[in-house]
Amino acid sequence: MLDTLQRQAFDYFPTYTHPRTGLVADTSRPGAPASIAVVGFALSAYPVGVERGWIGRDEAVGHCLDVLRFFAGSDQSGAVDATGWRGFYFHFLNSETGLRAWASELSSIDTALLIMGMLTAAAYFDAATPAETELRKLANTLYERVNWNWSEHDDDAVALGWKPECGFLNYGWQGYSEAIVLYALGLGAASHRLTAASFEAWTVTYQWENIYGIDFLYAGPLFMHQFSHAWIDFRGIRDRFMHEKDCDYFENSRRAVQVQRQYAIRNPRGFSGYGQDCWGLSAGDGPSVEPKVVAGRRQAFYGYAARGVPWGPDDGTLNGACMVASLVFAPEIALPALRKLVAEASPGARAVHASGVNATAGGEMAWISEGEFGLDQGLMVLMIENFRSGLLWRLTRSIPCLRAGLLRAGFTGGWL
Repeated sequence: MLDTLQRQAFDYFPTYTHPRTGLVADTSRPGAPASIAVVGFALSAYPVGVERGWIGRDEAVGHCLDVLRFFAGSDQSGAVDATGWRGFYFHFLNSETGLRAWASELSSIDTALLIMGMLTAAAYFDAATPAETELRKLANTLYERVNWNWSEHDDDAVALGWKPECGFLNYGWQGYSEAIVLYALGLGAASHRLTAASFEAWTVTYQWENIYGIDFLYAGPLFMHQFSHAWIDFRGIRDRFMHEKDCDYFENSRRAVQVQRQYAIRNPRGFSGYGQDCWGLSAGDGPSVEPKVVAGRRQAFYGYAARGVPWGPDDGTLNGACMVASLVFAPEIALPALRKLVAEASPGARAVHASGVNATAGGEMAWISEGEFGLDQGLMVLMIENFRSGLLWRLTRSIPCLRAGLLRAGFTGGWL
């Protein structure tokens, strides 16, 4: 089952990659722009594809080089129709031209996910061939080009993004989230690095909660507990905050999965299908249909939203990718839920790969999101592989700048 799901998810990347720029579409829907974060997942997925025999090594290197060469030569002027500025990139790009799409922001986290993919590919493709040597050189150059410190613009808080029309967005990173990989990369750079104070400024906004008798570092949507873990092995390494809580971020994600399951069992809002083997609220697509009466109240449906537990938003929409990504943390919980979802899904396990499934909104048949989202597919490829072999975690332990960044953030113990 896992081999089939992982291969189906991997196939998204060669299928939806532009043949010239190497950029990867955000979704499989016609006309979708490229997402720089999805490119980061693609770059990390190619080593998995090579190891599993799904793609030849030379072909995978070719895909990686296409997009690395594109970014190396991209417009870094910061203009409204550029590709990026100061080493950061706009969240969405036109796949054909590589220029900014949808008036999107210069994104700190999406740039970090892109760079993490570059460094992962560089760690895997380590042969002394001209192509792999060029790949490694480009990845390092693009990483060092990022002016991480520039994003630390307001009392040590790292900004979520910047727009040429208005400058920095009015909010920075607050509360635990997927941004931990951003801080690790930003702190590990040889120049233009984040300050150690920026990491402390972020962790003081953390929210430690006890929910359903479970103590954990709160973040509502499940992807926030998963994205950084696709690359970084947090087992046994702790920063100051986790030392004080006698926990680590991996154990914290395991507890977050337990909280999600307990919420679904309790099902306080009375949605169809929720239960011990049917859970998983995260960011993703959802139905945009007329409200209906659910458990005696008028229930609206939110379309694309970052759904979370236990305080919502929640409209009955679940995400299969976050369930798959929970395998590494709590297989005894995730495997039965995944088997149930596959057994009940339409041919090809479409509900697993879809960005959202909603049994409440769909009437006789569950509503299933149209197409596939690249972030979902990438998360599934990487987390299934970490569950099966730990490949991504082994690769990233060998990346000097990532190790340096974690140490500067105060992490100790374990493989560090």
